[in-house]
Amino acid sequence: MENQEQKENYQQKIQEQLDEWRADIDRLKEKAKNATAETKLKYQENIDRLETKMDEGKARLKELKESGSEAWEAVKEGADSIWDTMKATFAEVKEKLRDKDDDIKE
Repeated sequence: MENQEQKENYQQKIQEQLDEWRADIDRLKEKAKNATAETKLKYQENIDRLETKMDEGKARLKELKESGSEAWEAVKEGADSIWDTMKATFAEVKEKLRDKDDDIKE
């Protein structure tokens, strides 16, 4: 039963992170609406990159939910690797786009 509880806690943590990243992407989309054409293109390229990572994360969460409580440790290891990559990608994009805020039209 302990494995099941750990699995559920992990799933909840991942879902919360995905929800937070979804909100970040939505904020970036709003900023892009008010950006110059060139900056808008850079926003869209990065948003597309983040959307791809979100899809990977959702797929991994689904895989995790569908795994048995005994097999979830193996799935978790793969998920941890993807989460680390996603975190790095989100941080990198946010940093890149922070510089773009100067280009946003008021």
